[in-house]
Amino acid sequence: MSTDSVVSPPERLTPTEPRSLRDPQVIAYRRGLLDYPHMRPLTQMIGALRDEERGYVPDMDPLDGGVGARLLFLMEKPGPMTAPGEIKKQGSGFISRDNDDQTAAAIFGFMNAARIPRDQTLLWNAIPWWNGTIRITPQEWRDGLSRLEALTALLPDLRGVVLVGKKAERARAFLTERGLSVWASAHPSPRNRAAYPGRWNVIPEIWAEAARSIL
Repeated sequence: MSTDSVVSPPERLTPTEPRSLRDPQVIAYRRGLLDYPHMRPLTQMIGALRDEERGYVPDMDPLDGGVGARLLFLMEKPGPMTAPGEIKKQGSGFISRDNDDQTAAAIFGFMNAARIPRDQTLLWNAIPWWNGTIRITPQEWRDGLSRLEALTALLPDLRGVVLVGKKAERARAFLTERGLSVWASAHPSPRNRAAYPGRWNVIPEIWAEAARSIL
């Protein structure tokens, strides 16, 4: 099949359960979609980010909307489950709601609860690289925002952004200055679920409001 064809529904078999990227065959299949037209510019951008050698930069999930996305979910920084070859548990190499961890499973559930069409969304991080620590330096924030500008330039249909997590909210001014609608929610991590159940429970409501306004 030519990679110049669009990704047809049979090629975008949407998982009905979370954690599907625990399967190496699923990972391999999805890697084969990274050069499809809706992904190619993003894959090239990620390649350039990796060339900076600041840490591992995960691929975006080709089952999401790619350059056709209208709603961006911007989180904080990749975690170990986005990077292949982690010591304790093998990561997928993707930033995806289908990763084999609790946060990704929560994102999967919240997206379904909010009835957000997957092919209209894109997941990304304000800090694009995983360098072995969740700590974020001031320089990383400055550099991350400059890389975010490169991403938004590749998304002609982008209309809104959901900032996922307190740290991601630092990108609000940058995004509103570019005419994008912005929402903010708590980060769907197990720690937030335990510490702030009220904030956790309203996450799908916030995401659904964003989707209703944009999609």
